Amino acid sequence: MSERLPGLGLGLDLTHSPVEARPSSVALLYRRAGDGVEVFWVKRGKALRFAGGFYAFPGGKLDAADADVPVAGASGEEAALRSAAARELFEETGVLVARGAQALSAVKVAALREALLAGTLGWGALLKDEGLSLDAEDFQAAGRWVTPPSLPVRFDTRFYLVEMPAFAQAEWWPGELAEGAWVRPSDALARWGDGSALLHPPAVHAFQVLETFTDEADARARLATPPFCPGYVSQRIEFQQGVRVVALETPTLPPAAHTNAYVLGNGELLIVDPGAADVKQYAKLLSLVSGLKAEGLRPVAVVLTHHHGDHVGGARAVTERLGIPLWCHARTADRLDFPVERLLEDGDVLELAGAVPQRWRVLHTPGHAQGHVCLVDERSRAAVVGDMVAGVGTIVIDPPEGHMRDYLTQLARLRDWPVSTLYPAHGSPIPDGPAKLQEYLDHRAAREALILQSVPPSGATLAQVVSLAYADTPPLLHPIAERSALATLEKLVEEGRVREESLQYFRV
Repeated sequence: MSERLPGLGLGLDLTHSPVEARPSSVALLYRRAGDGVEVFWVKRGKALRFAGGFYAFPGGKLDAADADVPVAGASGEEAALRSAAARELFEETGVLVARGAQALSAVKVAALREALLAGTLGWGALLKDEGLSLDAEDFQAAGRWVTPPSLPVRFDTRFYLVEMPAFAQAEWWPGELAEGAWVRPSDALARWGDGSALLHPPAVHAFQVLETFTDEADARARLATPPFCPGYVSQRIEFQQGVRVVALETPTLPPAAHTNAYVLGNGELLIVDPGAADVKQYAKLLSLVSGLKAEGLRPVAVVLTHHHGDHVGGARAVTERLGIPLWCHARTADRLDFPVERLLEDGDVLELAGAVPQRWRVLHTPGHAQGHVCLVDERSRAAVVGDMVAGVGTIVIDPPEGHMRDYLTQLARLRDWPVSTLYPAHGSPIPDGPAKLQEYLDHRAAREALILQSVPPSGATLAQVVSLAYADTPPLLHPIAERSALATLEKLVEEGRVREESLQYFRV
């Protein structure tokens, strides 16, 4: 990903219209444990498009057939959403919360679950055939959350608090989910704190409420009234403790329409990449920081991963508004028209005091930009990676600023560090960082092979090479592809596998 390249964008839709949030349901399944409760959580498979690799609760989108299932004590959408919650709970945990289910054997329940998952038996037919019924009393309303408009997949989710029936057994089956287990809320929050379990805001809030569970009525009341959540959309997104993200609309390459600004720390704060020049956008970031300051936290600096406009657009205004310095690499500083107080170098450690101190190591990672840096948390190995990888879209290597061999070297360096979760400038966090970095290396190697194959000994122009090597890419995007293709050709020339003469490329 990059700032928009000169001459590109014509014919592309560069406006951002949030996708519609789809109705969905989540079941907060809990059971009594000593003087508190345990909650059943699941880890979503990393290949899933939405929240892959995150820990969550059983749930999913509303199916049309869910509305055909009667629910005693509810009607219309409320009934359909409870039906969806019951279905998803059964599919993902094997816990069948329905009146009459206690009469079914464990073997029968497993067979019904298998048939439902295989699609050989519908949800409504399953309940009817077994003489079962759903009751709204078993699914107590416990809040509503709407996915922020910056994300490409959105849900309008109703949460339901469900107590584990005494006769049931929760069991995770491999498939779309990678894990499933009972967990104490305090243990889940500890893993969120050390970065080993990524959570979305609804899950963080749920565990914080259930950590001090007294009774169901109190829990439901607190679950339904989360802080910082106007219009059911969270204004504080903290996927792991001390790593907060604010998605700001910026002039970047589609399909991305936002650049993530990060606020790091649990006492002293670093603000990374305030890229929006529009005051309405960077005001979102300033609002978050203002709230954190009111709670005793203190911003100490703005850090830039590199100089592209979609990363630095609001840097001057934010530093001036907060009265804090700007830090970046020297090769970023010499491309800016406003002052930089500290030049970051490879190996620097940025220490942040606080309730949970953080130490962010600076890695100089040129390739996308000469001054590009990443920040790696020494405790959790989480990495704020700017434009090294993207959660949405692709990364453009644009010569002469971009250099393909340097870029590939730094991808491998990050992979081998090793890092854990990657926090990119565009799109959602990537929980399995090394796997994603290897995926990028494999993709670039495969594309390089296609480019080399597209260069005949008799010679070809850049456009001719792109037309062959990027035959799988829409022609409208070939001007963008040309920049990375040129970077690859320059790498091949450096390696002596291709020669260039009068804007023609010849395989050696």
